[in-house]
Amino acid sequence: MTRLRAIKPSLNGLVKRPFFTIASVFLMLRCTMTTLPLNALRAFEAVARLGSFRAAAEALFVTQSAVSHQIRNVEDWLGKPLFEREGNRTRLLPHGADLARSLAGSLAEIEAACNRARNISQALVIAAIPSVAMCWLIPRLSRFRTSHPEIEIRIVYAMHGREVNFHDVHLAFVFSKEPPTIGAHFFLGGQSMPVCSPSALARLGRKPETVADFLTLRLLHDGTQTGWTNWLSLLDNVASDPTLAPTYEGTTFEDFNLLRAAALSGQGVALCPKAMIEDDLKSGGLVQVSPRLQDDGFNYYLLSSTTAAPIVTRQAQIFQEWAMSEREDLLKTS
Repeated sequence: MTRLRAIKPSLNGLVKRPFFTIASVFLMLRCTMTTLPLNALRAFEAVARLGSFRAAAEALFVTQSAVSHQIRNVEDWLGKPLFEREGNRTRLLPHGADLARSLAGSLAEIEAACNRARNISQALVIAAIPSVAMCWLIPRLSRFRTSHPEIEIRIVYAMHGREVNFHDVHLAFVFSKEPPTIGAHFFLGGQSMPVCSPSALARLGRKPETVADFLTLRLLHDGTQTGWTNWLSLLDNVASDPTLAPTYEGTTFEDFNLLRAAALSGQGVALCPKAMIEDDLKSGGLVQVSPRLQDDGFNYYLLSSTTAAPIVTRQAQIFQEWAMSEREDLLKTS
């Protein structure tokens, strides 16, 4: 009997120990499935925002395989894929895109809250395509800083044709054919006019009237010959079909600021957006050589973030009101 009593505690231990282990595993699995995988969600948001696993890995300072592992964790946690996979290519599924948009706003709010807790002031980040930055924004920025010295400003480039990342940007000046859908406000018209320097016009001796006159001035192209092909086709009633229209040679510039600099230095005649060269026309640096404007359907828009922290949103509203006021002053004097 004494021997049986000695054995009983050992049997109890053997019975209890497996039960305890199974319960622990169950609780761990349950906790894993109900707790948000925050690191994995952060990796997913970076992939969706930057457009590739490689770019996300570079931004997060981890390996690409680590990002892939985190994406699998999110998909396992959700119980469904977030990407449509075709070989090495991936495309966000609709519910994945919706999750990415929500995460971008939430992560921005978390970052702003942490900055407030650390008493770190957050600058108002304004992205602008190079033409707006150089020709409109920077020449007027000192007036805004004088009126609102309490608002810290950071200016970055927005690249034409690329989507603005509103995770890092609060306002953006863009040039678009269709009005952007998110927080878009019409800013300035994008109609172009032919201009050249006074010295270039003096070499011709008169304002150009024929295609030959414009070719004598030397054509300056913005990216492609399409602008001048369309403009000159109306001048001489040349067919608008690009396969039938003549080729107009000249120096091509990939950036408007380069095109403007070439025109200002007397290298030829350029089609420039009227809104971006108003100051050059007033100062006499450029001369309008024809009253006809060309409208390709592009205009300038001011976009605002819909996910910024409240204090930054208020600063963005102040800047937007100032920019619209400056625009009205420009339109009155043009």
